Formats: sequence, structure tokens, C-alpha cells
Amino acid sequence: MMRAIRAEKARRQASAERERIAKDAERIRARCQSLSGFVREAWHVLEPTQPYIHGWHIDAICAHLEAITKGTFLAMGLSNRLLINVPPGTMKSLLVSVLWPAWEWGPMSLPGMRFLSASYSETYVKRDSRRMRDLVNSEWYQSLWPEVKLTRLGEASFANDKTGFREGVPFQSMTGGRGDRVIIDDPHSTETAESPAERQRTTRIFRESVPSRVNDPEKSAIVVIMQRLHEDDVSGQIIKLGLGYQHLMLPMKYETERHCKTALGFTDPRSADGELLFPERFPPAVLERDQKALTPYAVAGQYQQRPVPREGGLFKRDWFNGKIIRQAATGTVWVRHWDLAATKKATAARTAGVKIGRQPDGSFVVGHVVKTQDEGNKVRTLIKGTAEVDGKDIEISLPQDPGQAGKVQAQDMIAMLAGWKVRAEPETGDKVTRAEPFSSQCEAGNVYLIAGDWNEDYLDELCLFPGGSFKDQVDASSGAFGRLLKAGRTSTALFGTYGTRK
Repeated sequence: MMRAIRAEKARRQASAERERIAKDAERIRARCQSLSGFVREAWHVLEPTQPYIHGWHIDAICAHLEAITKGTFLAMGLSNRLLINVPPGTMKSLLVSVLWPAWEWGPMSLPGMRFLSASYSETYVKRDSRRMRDLVNSEWYQSLWPEVKLTRLGEASFANDKTGFREGVPFQSMTGGRGDRVIIDDPHSTETAESPAERQRTTRIFRESVPSRVNDPEKSAIVVIMQRLHEDDVSGQIIKLGLGYQHLMLPMKYETERHCKTALGFTDPRSADGELLFPERFPPAVLERDQKALTPYAVAGQYQQRPVPREGGLFKRDWFNGKIIRQAATGTVWVRHWDLAATKKATAARTAGVKIGRQPDGSFVVGHVVKTQDEGNKVRTLIKGTAEVDGKDIEISLPQDPGQAGKVQAQDMIAMLAGWKVRAEPETGDKVTRAEPFSSQCEAGNVYLIAGDWNEDYLDELCLFPGGSFKDQVDASSGAFGRLLKAGRTSTALFGTYGTRK
């Protein structure tokens, strides 16, 4: 009895849905002439319990996929190759692996189009195949585009009666099958990208197998959409080898020096450093919460699309193996240098104070790091409080910005720190140039770290430099190290190498 009631309820709901669609069919079909419009209209079928949240990046991705469908890239003399790098949670799989193929079959009247889709995970391959299959087979879709009838309803693959199909395979199995559209959706997992052997296997398959998986070498399309996981991942290979892909690269936080433009005429609409990609879904507080559990390396790659090797850039992580000590030697001379953030920007600029000492044997030790995203009086309070904890034997070094305002700020800080040894000097050269002398000592094994809860974050920033979002701890280290060298030269000139007055 209950089964019959449920069946009748379902029949009535389907009938009501058909009537609703019939009344609005002309408007829906018109809106679905664009992929972005189709995304909005089809959303309720895929996610009936979740409201649709739009972001401008969705229009950007759709426009580039449409350029493949409508032959725009080919008409411009470009290859039908597209690389999209976007952060997690920005609808990349739904857009490229589910909605785009369904849009080509129905609204674009291309039911004979054949799709070969791959991901590192068979679970995700089947998930997206089911999503597209259920969308095409839904009452909504069939009422609007009844000419698309499915004849095979597999979990990972299915076909329609116009010879079109969608085959889903794990990326590691991409040695057979062909398509008019080859979609590579995250070929690496976060684990395999870290393994040199697995990463090389994945990039080898991409280079040797994927190009031969297209039906038409000239006109068929290959679309790679992924978050960056390593400088030598599939995206890295595409970029380094110049494989002719249009590159749509959208970091979560805008970086002026990496402004994205494509041959399609698209340009990233953001202009301010730190401006968010999808604040409608990931406002600042949510993004900060979600990224707390991630290392700077993960944030740089997955969110900012600029991976830096975990072993480091200007600084290498293995330089610090066995260099964590419990305490510095007696007689160590200390300097704490402060790198001051001008304003509390969306980029989360920080103020950092790094204490570095020179031990009697000539080696160096990073003794303590303090940092904050506060500004104004809170920064002044932190600097004064840290000085009181450090004691008056430790010299305080401050940067002096050029111009009268910089001099006034330096004078104000020095006055606040009356009773301490304080120096404020202008900085010269760029950040990398200033960091190189300290990097050289680290590489030589002459730099130690006092064990503390700040160690990991400090090393992460060093090893991401100069590619990381944060550079304040590196700048503060460079300043402290430079001040120690100057102090050492002065001391040697007055007292000799071991402190005996000449």
C-alpha cells in the first residue's frame, strides 16, 4: 500500500514538473544557449537541496569551454587545448566533467559528441559519470531535449542513441579509448604529486598517452582542469614544454604580478592584491578558517596555483636537518629585527620580529620568532612587550622607510624603546638580494634553530620564499642577520676577534 502511495506521489510530482517546464520551456532553452545559463538552469537537478551561488569565475570558465564548442580557438589559429588552474571548491568538476558535456549534447545539438574523462580517483570518475547520466536522464532535461535518449546506463560510462558517449576511466588507465573531448580532471592526488615516482608516472602518461586519445588530431579538444600540487605536475609540464594550451589561471587571492590574460580576450577583473576569487562562497573568515590546517606549501599550490618545491627555493628544508637545538651557547650576541607591515591588507600582511644570535664559534642561531597581523598601537605594544621579555642586552633593529614619514616613524619607535639598544636603518636592494647572505650561511650548515612551536611555520615560509604569500619572517631574518654582521665588524675593529681590546 505504501509503495503504491509513494509511486503515485512520484508520478504526480513528475507530471507537475513537466507542466512547469512546458510553460517556461522557451525561456529556459533560450537561456541555455550559453553554458553559464545552462549551469544556472540545471543546478536544481544536480543539487536540489543546495542554493546556487554564482561567481564571476564560473562565467570565465564557461566562456573558455564555449570557445572550444563553437570553434573559436580553431578560428583564431589556436589549438583546441585548454588548461584551467582553479582552487578547490570552485565547481571545477561539475562545470567541466558534468555540465559542459550535457550542454553540448542538448542545447548545442551535438548529441554525437564523444567524451573521454579521467581523474586520479576511480571514485570521482564514477561520481561525475553518474551526475551527468542522471542529469541527461532527468525529467527536466528530457522535457527540454527529448532527442537525447540514453541507451547504455553504466556507472562509469553511458551512451545515447546518436552515437555519443561518455567514458570515464582512472587517469592511470588512459591507454585505450578515444574521444572528441578528452577531459583530465585532477590527474594527481595530493599524495601522488608528492612522490617523485608517482608524479613522473602521471606526467609520462599525460605526455605519451593523452595526445593520442583524441578522435581528430586537429579539431578534437583536450581540457585539463586541476589545482597545482607541484612545480613538475601535469600543469607544470604543459607550461614548461609550451604545449599550446590556453591557460586560465585564477588564484584564490589575487596577485598583481600574476595577472591572468588569455587569447580569448579574458582578463582577470581583479586589481587589488589579495582580492578574493569567490567571496560569495569563501568570504575571508571562512577562507582563513579552512586554510589554518594547511601548510603554506599547500596553500601556495592548491589555492594560489604557484607551487614551490617543498624542499625549498632560496632555502632548502634539508639544510636544517639536525639543526634544532635546545639552547644557544653562552656568550651569544643577539639582535631582533622587525619587519613592519604597512597596513592590514586583504593579503594578510604581517609584522614579524625574528631574533638571531651569533655564537662564540661564529655560527648563527635563530632564537625566537613573533608575528602578528595587527596594526597600529597593537604592533607598538607587541614590540615593546617583546623587548621587555628579551631584555636590554638584545639589540633591536628596525627598518626605516624612505622619506620624512619613515624617519618620523623610526624616531617614534626609538623613543618608545628608550633604555634599549635600538637602530633604525634604510633597507637596500630587493627582498631576494637581502636574503641571499643569510641563505648562504644556512646552506653552509652554519644556522641553527632553538626548538619552539614557531619552527615549522618559520621553515615553511623560508622554503616557499620567494614564491610564498608571506615574506615577513624572511625579511626579518635578513635584517637581523645583516645587523649582526655590521655589529660584528664594529666589535672586531674595537676589540679584536675574541673580545680583547686592541
